[in-house]
Amino acid sequence: MPTRKPKPTISDVAAAAGASPSTVSAALNGSWKRRRISEETVTRIQAAAAQIGYTANLQARGLRKSRSGLVGMILPVHENRFFASMSQSFEACARERGLCPVIASTLRDPKEEIRTVETLIAYAIDSLFIAGAADPDALSDICKAANVQHIYVDLPGKDAPSVVSHNYHGAEQLSRVIVDTMPTQSNPARAKPYFVGGLTTNIATSLRIDAFRTVVTDRLGQISPEQVIACGYAPGQTARELAALCDRLGGLPAGLFVNSLTAFEGALSYFVDLPPDAFEQSVIGCYDYDPFGAFLQFPVHMVRQNSDRLIQTAFELIDAGTTDPVLIEIEPDLIPPRTIYKGRFSEIG
Repeated sequence: MPTRKPKPTISDVAAAAGASPSTVSAALNGSWKRRRISEETVTRIQAAAAQIGYTANLQARGLRKSRSGLVGMILPVHENRFFASMSQSFEACARERGLCPVIASTLRDPKEEIRTVETLIAYAIDSLFIAGAADPDALSDICKAANVQHIYVDLPGKDAPSVVSHNYHGAEQLSRVIVDTMPTQSNPARAKPYFVGGLTTNIATSLRIDAFRTVVTDRLGQISPEQVIACGYAPGQTARELAALCDRLGGLPAGLFVNSLTAFEGALSYFVDLPPDAFEQSVIGCYDYDPFGAFLQFPVHMVRQNSDRLIQTAFELIDAGTTDPVLIEIEPDLIPPRTIYKGRFSEIG
C-alpha cells in the first residue's frame, strides 16, 4: 500500500515562502493589511501555498454549524507543578460542562505550537486554551482564521482574552520579604539580594524583574545589573550560574529570588552539597510553589499561583462568549516558609 503523503501545514508554507508562520497566517486569512505586510509578500505566500497544495486554511474559514464537544489546551510542559495543576483544573472544569478535554504540551517550541493547534482545529475543537505560548500572535491568527474561540492563560496575548497571575504584585511581595529579612553580612560582597532564572523576553519574568528592581531600589537605594541573572529555566544552567555567583561572592548572597520551580530544581542541585550552616546568613525565595519545600533543611518563601482560579475565570469568559482582548490578573499567594524541628512544623515569619 502506498504511503499517504502528509497534508501540508502552515509551517510548510512558511518554509516554502521564506516567511514566518505568523506572516503566512496573516497572508492567508486576510489580516495582512492590519499587520502591514506587503502585497508582494502576500502574493509570494499565496503562490507557495498553491504550489504545495495547502488547503487547511480554506476549510477553516467556514463558520462551523455544530459543536464537537471537544475543548483543547496547549501547555509548554507537563512536569512543572504549576502547569500540571492547571491541566487538572482544566480537565475538571471541562467535564463539569459536559465537554471532552484534549491537552497537549508543546515544549516551548513555536513550530510545535503551530502544528499542535492546527491538529486540534482539524479535530473541530470548540475552543482553545493557550498556556505559556512562545508565539501567541501566530496561534491567534490560526484560531481566528478557523473561527475558533480562544483564550490565553499564564501569559497574555493581544488578540483574545487573557487570564494571568498578577506577576508584578506576587514578585513585589516576595522581594519585600527577602530584602526586609536579609541578615546583616560581614562580607559586603554578599550583602545584596540576587534574582536568578527565567528569560527577559518572557513577559512574566520581565514583570517579576521589574518588581524586584523596584523593591531593591526602594529598600537599599540602588541595584546593579549583575544582581539580575536571567539565565533561562533549565535546572543545569541555574546550578552553574549559582555556583559561579557563590564562587565570586565567597558564599550564598544575603537574599536570593529564584524565578520558577524548574530554576529552583537547579538551585537545589547546587545546594545539596552545601553544609547546613551555609544557609544561616541567607534568605531564599521561589516564585512558584511545591509543598515539598517544607521538608528542606532551610526555610524557603514561596509564591503559589492560583491555577484553579486562572482556569475557572478563563472558562467563565469562554462561557460568556468574550472575544475582546481583556486582561484579568489573578492574585497569587505568598506562602511563608516552614522548617522542621524535632518532627514538628513551625512557621517562620
